[in-house]
Order: sequence, then C-alpha cells, then structure tokens
Amino acid sequence: MLNNPLVQDALLNIVQEEENLDIIQCLIDGIDSDEKIAEETGIKLNIVRKILYKLYDSGVASYKRSKDPETQWYAYSWKFEEQEVSKLIKKDAEERVTELKKLVEEEENSMFFICPYNHCRLNFEEATYYGFQCPECGEEIAFHDNKDFIEQINGEIEAWEEILKDL
Repeated sequence: MLNNPLVQDALLNIVQEEENLDIIQCLIDGIDSDEKIAEETGIKLNIVRKILYKLYDSGVASYKRSKDPETQWYAYSWKFEEQEVSKLIKKDAEERVTELKKLVEEEENSMFFICPYNHCRLNFEEATYYGFQCPECGEEIAFHDNKDFIEQINGEIEAWEEILKDL
C-alpha cells in the first residue's frame, strides 16, 4: 500500500517526514502498541505518539483504550484504517484541483511582467508600482505571455480529475 505514490503523498502530508512512514508500515503489519512501534522503528516514543495522534486526527488511524488491571494505567491499541486513505486522497485531489483552478483564473485575468534576469514576475499592479522596473536589479521588465503556463496548469487539472474518477 505504501508503494503507491498517491498514498505516500497523502500520508506524507500528515506525518511530514518519510521516516515516519515506518510507523504506518508497523500499523499495517499489525503492530498495535506505541511502545512496540517505537522499538521496531527506532523512533522516539514521544514522536511515535505524536505521529499516531496526527494519523488519528486525519482519520486514518483509530485506537482502543483499555485499563491494565494491575497497574491501573491505560494502554492504547492502534489500528490503521486503510479504507480511509482513499477518502483522504480524494479530499487532497479535490483541494489541488480547486487551487489549480484558482491559479488558472488568476493567470487568465491578469497581465504579468518578468525581469530579463528572472528576478521577479509581477502582475500589472505590481509592475506599475515599480515603474515597470525590476525591484531587485532595476532592469526594465517585459510583458510575459503566460499561455503556455495556463496550458500546463490545465493539463495538471485534467490529470487530477482523471485520478478523481478512479477513486
């Protein structure tokens, strides 16, 4: 499951670092104790717990709490909720499509100007403010035709919409 790039990307958004995916792999493998996961991965216990709670907050992990009759301490049994991952991927994909559509709209409704040395890319208002000169090097900035950039973004939107169809 963790070999799928979409799954990895979605889970990395939660756990932040690639090494923390080992915690998820432990859950998938049936290791349900935070202490056993820490022992298995070599990741500090407090970090394992922090990641487990992040996974819980995202809905891809659940836990059951039980009280040890001898010590009266609570023990937590963790479980990875594989079926929730596709919902998470779908949500992420929908958010990306929304962001990309906003970007296309902004690109289509604005004129942009660029520095000949690629120091900056300014919209018309910003370019006017700086007198059509690069704020970094002082060179005159020129109109930037963003048609290719818009096509590229539309291609990304189509790709993400295809992914959404398959989920």
